[in-house]
Amino acid sequence: MQVSTKSALQTRIATATPLIAGFLAALYWAPAPVWIGLTGLVLLLAAWEWAAMAGLGRIPGLIYAVLLCAAGNGLAFTAPSLAEPFYPALAFWLLAPTLLARAVAVRPAALHLGLGIIVLLPTQLGLIALRDISPDLLLVVVGVVVIADTAAYFSGRAFGKHKLAPSISPGKTWEGAIGAWLAITIYALLLYVYAPATIKLQCLPQALALFWALFGLSVLGDLFESTLKRQAGIKDSGTLLPGHGGILDRIDSLTAVLPAATLFWMWLK
Repeated sequence: MQVSTKSALQTRIATATPLIAGFLAALYWAPAPVWIGLTGLVLLLAAWEWAAMAGLGRIPGLIYAVLLCAAGNGLAFTAPSLAEPFYPALAFWLLAPTLLARAVAVRPAALHLGLGIIVLLPTQLGLIALRDISPDLLLVVVGVVVIADTAAYFSGRAFGKHKLAPSISPGKTWEGAIGAWLAITIYALLLYVYAPATIKLQCLPQALALFWALFGLSVLGDLFESTLKRQAGIKDSGTLLPGHGGILDRIDSLTAVLPAATLFWMWLK
């Protein structure tokens, strides 16, 4: 491994460690209003980056982010169990493979910003709704994204030769995706055996199908954000998180996973 690669990995770990610790502390100990505020902050920053990729200036972008954050916090406080925001988000992500395959540009800016409402708002609401069902369950769902991302990174580094989507994200490989899929399969098996009460699934094929579906959505979320960045001519959505990029670079997969996961476990509740 080259020195630059080692340095980049060290930076990623140095940034991720306090973020993970803070997330776990907030997940299990923060009062509900504090959790809503923290997820609202994530939404605010993500919306700011989203607006910048749409070509908005600082002031219009800030207005967009504040309005979206206000809407998210308002819904979180008044209707935390509302399922309706997740349906258009899920519908979009089911359509996303076709959009990616056809290289459909997200333009004009009004369409880009409108899509941000559909994609970003349910992300905050999903973080709140799943935590209300069970903090352990939210951790399981976030774990899908973290494990898939980590496994894809290392397996891609070790074995990657065949590009997954060269026109969208040249760094991603089929070998990385297969490594991530294997890791998620093991993750689902372990949860089915050792934490059935948390995932509320009593059938192994159902558990595997669900976690494979969530894994597929996580890949879609990553690829779609990569598409937006390529359209905007940027490498990262921001610079807030050294070694990782911006907030959107960290939650891109979650934006696709959370609507489906939230609706599924709301249905099981």
